[in-house]
Amino acid sequence: MVYMRLKKSSDFSRVYKRGKSYADKYLVLYYLPNNSGETRVGVSVSKKVGKSVVRNRVKRLIKEAFRLNANLENHYDIVFIARVRANNAAYPTIEKSMNFLLKKLR
Repeated sequence: MVYMRLKKSSDFSRVYKRGKSYADKYLVLYYLPNNSGETRVGVSVSKKVGKSVVRNRVKRLIKEAFRLNANLENHYDIVFIARVRANNAAYPTIEKSMNFLLKKLR
């Protein structure tokens, strides 16, 4: 299934302000139901996580884990925020964290 990306700052702000959230040690998930007919996903990784190479690696891990594991019936705007602990995390750890958060969302 193909998911659209959240790109605009206003979209991220809307999800943060009006949406709900779940969190664990590695990721924070903000979500807001939408009526657009598709699920849109955004990823945010702060400079606290590490330099650009580390941040981009964490983003790639999050996007791939979402691509492989998201089976959502409803349509949402979703934002994943990486916590500082995610900088050393391997793919299975990120995937497990994401599955935990998506299970709460369902």
